[in-house]
Amino acid sequence: MNIKKVVAVGMVFTIIGLIIGLAISSQFNIQSKGYSQDAVISKDAIDLLTKTNQALSEVAMAVKPSVVNISSTRTFRHPGTMNPFFNDPFFRRFFGDEFRFFERPREHRQSGLGSGVIVDKDGYILTNYHVIKDADEIKVKLSDKREFDGKVIGSDPKTDIAVIKIQADKLPVIRWGDSDKLKVGEIILAIGNPFGLTQTVTSGIISATGRANVGIADYEDFIQTDAAINPGNSGGALVNVRGELVGINTAIFSTSGGYQGIGFAIPSNMAKVVMENLIKKGKVVRGWLGVSIQPITPELAKQFNLQHEKGVLIGDVVEDSPAEKAGLKRGDVILEFEGKEFSEPSSLRNAVAAIPPGKEVTLKVLRDGKVMTVKATVSELPAGMQKLSPHTEGPLKGIQVQDITPEIRRALQLPKRITGVVVTDVAGGSPAEEFLTENDIIMEVNRKKVNNTRDFAAAAASLKKGQGALLLIYRNGSTIYLTIPAR
Repeated sequence: MNIKKVVAVGMVFTIIGLIIGLAISSQFNIQSKGYSQDAVISKDAIDLLTKTNQALSEVAMAVKPSVVNISSTRTFRHPGTMNPFFNDPFFRRFFGDEFRFFERPREHRQSGLGSGVIVDKDGYILTNYHVIKDADEIKVKLSDKREFDGKVIGSDPKTDIAVIKIQADKLPVIRWGDSDKLKVGEIILAIGNPFGLTQTVTSGIISATGRANVGIADYEDFIQTDAAINPGNSGGALVNVRGELVGINTAIFSTSGGYQGIGFAIPSNMAKVVMENLIKKGKVVRGWLGVSIQPITPELAKQFNLQHEKGVLIGDVVEDSPAEKAGLKRGDVILEFEGKEFSEPSSLRNAVAAIPPGKEVTLKVLRDGKVMTVKATVSELPAGMQKLSPHTEGPLKGIQVQDITPEIRRALQLPKRITGVVVTDVAGGSPAEEFLTENDIIMEVNRKKVNNTRDFAAAAASLKKGQGALLLIYRNGSTIYLTIPAR
């Protein structure tokens, strides 16, 4: 009897449990269905997103016409086949001289695609130097399908900027923006012709500003963005939400050759200064103070009794330079230049280079714990202080040289009869890497005497495509000739 009661009670509880379970399950399903029905997008959210979409679309439509497609054509000459078999008298008598066409130089034409931005109603277009480099023919195609021949007005490999011009009217001109006011996180649009797909618009944000030491150009102050930039975007526009030009798309950081979320653009303020120099003077004239500067590390801050790591440290002052005349000294810390703070030497170098020679500038300097204001008059970078651009093409590509100073002459124990330029560095992969070493003295290039860096730069620029270089160098107490073949 007791067992029957236990079984009965158990059955009752089991039935009750099933009923409760079904009720909970039913209630859960009802709530789930109710939840999915309640998950609607609010009118405020839709209105906000609609306005954002409309705003970005208006910006893109306003700016796209000012971005052009640039196609360039380069011609390369290759030597013909110099097989001695063709010079055999029996072969030539049997087959005739018509087979000598194999010895004739061959021409190869290479095409490239890029982008550009119309920045002036007179037809001036801003683009990258590498887009039009060595081009024999440049074609510019507008958004309205008109096509024009482009003429190179000037180029600056040190910033990878070039200016070309077309003869046209009714041109859509982009508005200039102030790249110095850009903030990280700000929304931007990138417009160009990736892979030849014209008038492509991508969006993103400003990921960083003031990027230097990227290895793209000599003067770097790049804007970093995550907007999709691909081959063909070079020279295109980076614009803010007001449709203003804030950068010239230049390069991507990629291990595959395609977009990986990191792109770089030249700030519009830097591009504008370079452009104006190229149009007015045909070259870029850069300002110079004559100081060697370096970043302040925690160790240096401790040694110089600095309370913080702001500013840049002066490691040396060039004799008779604007800096020396202004009273700047080794060990001074430059806190501000023209009212702007700097902590990176590259950023300060770019700021000084952008100042026209002859202009007086104001620096805030920290010396022995005291802050002082210094006035200096910027001058032009002397020819003897310039180094050959690593972007120079030909057999002398990648060679860094400088003039022989009295200090260098003493250090290397050079005889008075030895004149020329001293090799300070040879880049890896350079055609001269196997032939030249640091501290070699280059005295002649192709039998022409070299007295200074200007002579060397001119000699390097005069080398024709496919032409090697014959150098007379001084090394280990004697002079030798060596040839660097063309690649």
